Amino acid sequence: MTPTGPAQRHAHDAARFTELTESASAADWTRPSPVAGWTALDVVKHLVEWPRAFLGGAGIELPALAVEADPAAAWKQHAADIQAIVDDPAGRVLSNPHTGDRPVDEAIDQFYTNDIWMHTWDLAKALGREPDLGEERCAATLAGMRPMEELLRGSGQFGPAVPVAADASAQDRLIGFLGRDPAWRP
Repeated sequence: MTPTGPAQRHAHDAARFTELTESASAADWTRPSPVAGWTALDVVKHLVEWPRAFLGGAGIELPALAVEADPAAAWKQHAADIQAIVDDPAGRVLSNPHTGDRPVDEAIDQFYTNDIWMHTWDLAKALGREPDLGEERCAATLAGMRPMEELLRGSGQFGPAVPVAADASAQDRLIGFLGRDPAWRP
């Protein structure tokens, strides 16, 4: 079943990421990730820290979490905190100078849930696993991003595209577009 709506999409993508965090050993957190200069721990820190600050634009103050002390526990708490917001947005609006005003659940869905989904690839690869982001979702995401390529690259959030074979999977084409090498190994 394909998840529909912000709450279902977040629950789905967060659950997949939770499985990875719970499968990691203490030694795994120092493993390199496909994101240049990041470890597996850095991937989790990124996904926990930036949205907690972002939600301040909706008047939501979430306490900092000790990601370095226990990444899996911090992630699990963070995912539950975000799920509670998308389950009951309570009419809150997130105001941000870059994104404008949006209902908080829609802002989380558009900007954060997709980040979880894409960084699932990074964490899986850092842990030595082969992730499957879903060919249809990868193809649709790539089609939506291509027209904004110049803007995305200019933001500094994506590196130069990594060339892939013409017959590469949609996942490999998306990962290459994002500036990661689909064949990356730790």
